[in-house]
Amino acid sequence: MGRWKALPSGLDPTVVEFVAQLRRFKDASGLNLQELAARTGYSASSWNRYLGGRSLPPREAVEALAATVGADPTRLLARHETAQGAWGFEQAVGEPVSAEEDSAPGVQETAGGRHADGGFSVFGRLGAAPLKSRLRLLLTVGVSAAVGAAITLLAVELEHPQLSGTATRPAAVARPVPYTCDYVRKSGLWYAGNSTTRTDHLEVDMSGPEVAELQCLLQRAGISPGGVDGNFGPLTESAVIKAQKTYRLGIDGQVGPQTWTALRR
Repeated sequence: MGRWKALPSGLDPTVVEFVAQLRRFKDASGLNLQELAARTGYSASSWNRYLGGRSLPPREAVEALAATVGADPTRLLARHETAQGAWGFEQAVGEPVSAEEDSAPGVQETAGGRHADGGFSVFGRLGAAPLKSRLRLLLTVGVSAAVGAAITLLAVELEHPQLSGTATRPAAVARPVPYTCDYVRKSGLWYAGNSTTRTDHLEVDMSGPEVAELQCLLQRAGISPGGVDGNFGPLTESAVIKAQKTYRLGIDGQVGPQTWTALRR
């Protein structure tokens, strides 16, 4: 499987994470773009734009992808909604769609940057007036934020003059918790010494010893989570998806009783 190309610069982080999740589901399916198009009803050129971060897929395409890989669409649709909210504001300036893509079946662009297949293009044609308006809005927001920060700082100094001295106390630096994998087999199940849970629900952005236990068990199964640091990030999520595919479980990138049981055996 080839490496994914870098996403266009300037994308909102919520959009980047949403596209990354689409890519992980596509990888988990084992399908190429033509096969994915046949399964979902959206053309290969459309999926090429969606997975390349150049177009936001419609809700129906997201649901079709989730159904294709056998995943619960709830979390993916929530990310889609968040990305959709950031899409129009973040992508104020872009390149026009190439003539080749404009002529592809089912991908013609209509007025306002929306594609005929229901997606939203990053590269819609923008007139001078909308661009100036958005730049003016960004400038206004920036100036307002700077003024507000200055007023807040002045108020703090007036109320607590001792805080404005030149000598400042260095900020405390949080040290990462060291986790190790001390494997032991009890009653036919594997444990790594961080947690004995077999039911706790884990998902992206969670952290703690339960996540470290999960990472150790993934590592023991030969599926790298990108390290054992106790943080459930994109690499750990991708490893969970691979494990769920290997053990023929429901593919959603989250950990529950079934995934725990499969990894501890």
